[in-house]
Amino acid sequence: MTGNAVFHYRDTAVLAVQAVEAPIVQTSAAFDEILAPAYARLGLRPGMLESLAGVRERRWWPEDVSFADAAAMAGAKALASAGIDVERVGLLIDTSVCRANLEPSAAVEVHHQLGLPASCLNFDLSNACLGFINGMQLAATMIDAGQVEYALVVDGEGARQTQQATMARLLEPTSTRDDILANFATLTLGSAGTAMVLGRSSDHPEGHRFIGGVARSATQHHRLCVGNLDGMVTDSRALLDAAVELAVATWEDARGHFDWSDLDAYVIHQVSRIHTEAMTAALRLDPARVPTTFPTQGNVGPAAVPLTLASIAADLVPGNRIACMGIGSGLNAAVIEIAW
Repeated sequence: MTGNAVFHYRDTAVLAVQAVEAPIVQTSAAFDEILAPAYARLGLRPGMLESLAGVRERRWWPEDVSFADAAAMAGAKALASAGIDVERVGLLIDTSVCRANLEPSAAVEVHHQLGLPASCLNFDLSNACLGFINGMQLAATMIDAGQVEYALVVDGEGARQTQQATMARLLEPTSTRDDILANFATLTLGSAGTAMVLGRSSDHPEGHRFIGGVARSATQHHRLCVGNLDGMVTDSRALLDAAVELAVATWEDARGHFDWSDLDAYVIHQVSRIHTEAMTAALRLDPARVPTTFPTQGNVGPAAVPLTLASIAADLVPGNRIACMGIGSGLNAAVIEIAW
């Protein structure tokens, strides 16, 4: 590959990665009970969400908690964990897919809630499920360039509205088996808030070096998954095949630049059991080194990689090497390396 597909960083470290769980648990069994009339009418059996996708439950926020609230809660938690005063943050990037309005940006509300300084550059960065990793890339570029001292990348996702609207449509007497299948992935979504603080590794030897990574796209597949807050339509089989193909191509692009054959953990985007098993097999990864959060959190979009990384952070030790892979509808993919 040529161009800017391969990137390296000289002086950027991850200082903290944190997640905030949404408090309302929604089980797949509960979804099956709601959709029982549609299943019976269309001759479908309940249990597919758990047996096929491996998603036992996912979470919702209370109705009075916004996407920006979730991002801000995670941001505050990450800043406290890193011990960084808000006045020193020079960049805030909100990478959420979910947003209440087209404008202003979600970042401005997070900026306000956290009390970040007027000098802190803030904006949204959207790229489906790859957004958070892209936010890390941009933050590291600006830190290495000396433009900012500390960067905060946040994400707040919520599945409540989308799933309630989807189940209401599927219960209509005109819905079909194809409608159920096209909306299957929607019912695996989850809710979470995540955040990461990045700074100069030269100032923070205790931090975790952001080494670099590789990015690749396959935009011929941009219609395989299309969604908004009222619903998402997905060709799950075609999307899986295209995603695996892109992941393998991205991994191959890294050869000659990175040695990822024997890392301590592989944090991949969390979609489902089928997706995880297919990716693990295609990339020849040790399943024991691929942590999962989808069984209890569902697919939380761009929050999935930082959520999963945060879930294993306490077990990592200095010297561990971690690869994080994100794939976003479109399709876009990136793999990055962090040296713990």
